[in-house]
Amino acid sequence: MAAKAKDIRPIIKLVSTAGTGYTYVTRKNRRNNPERMVLRKYDPMVRKHVEFKESR
Repeated sequence: MAAKAKDIRPIIKLVSTAGTGYTYVTRKNRRNNPERMVLRKYDPMVRKHVEFKESR
């Protein structure tokens, strides 16, 4: 079995930058995107699209 730390497509948590604590859980390809992921997604707590940043 492969170690989770060396997994090519690890599960990551995206945390809202609006400070609401809302999160999304997704997977990313470590070979294509080695840096931390930032996506613009909907935050239902503030009812608008905000940036979500990858947390560790």
